[in-house]
Amino acid sequence: MKKFISLVLIFAVSAALIKVGTDAAFRHFPLKYGGYIERYSEEYGLDKFLVAGVIRAESGFDNTAHSGLARGLMQMTDKTADWVAEQLGIDYDYDMAEDPEINIRMGCYYLAHLMEKYENTDTALAAYNAGMGKVAEWLADENYSKNGRTLYDIPYRETRHYVKRVKFLTGIYKGLYGRSEAAWK
Repeated sequence: MKKFISLVLIFAVSAALIKVGTDAAFRHFPLKYGGYIERYSEEYGLDKFLVAGVIRAESGFDNTAHSGLARGLMQMTDKTADWVAEQLGIDYDYDMAEDPEINIRMGCYYLAHLMEKYENTDTALAAYNAGMGKVAEWLADENYSKNGRTLYDIPYRETRHYVKRVKFLTGIYKGLYGRSEAAWK
């Protein structure tokens, strides 16, 4: 029932923003770096609207964003960035986190890795936010996962809200930019 209500809310807000059609909606939900988002989403088999939602939730499209241990548009930690750079064969240094193309490429690769590993968007987003170690603990706990593969409850309030927010923003981006291929160039 909660999922149904969340979906109805997402679609209602999306429809309202589209109906309003004002510049204010587009200013509040900008789409920067659309070409990179589209390119690397496609390359790694991701929904470009989901990637836009992650970027909006993580950094508000500010490529210089820093929050504790994470940096850049997709807010990867140095440890995660090192691992992704190794997988992609990138000679990476931490200043590169603010380069929109590199950050989006690496973030999309990592998100695709999580989507493949967990085969569930909510669980993958929880891992993106809280880390794979925490998600492994939650999946092993019957209070949070009945099958050991999918979370049906997320114990961290921040992560639970993060997953909902990204899904909400994904719907907003789909509603605002779903019909405009020019916005992605």
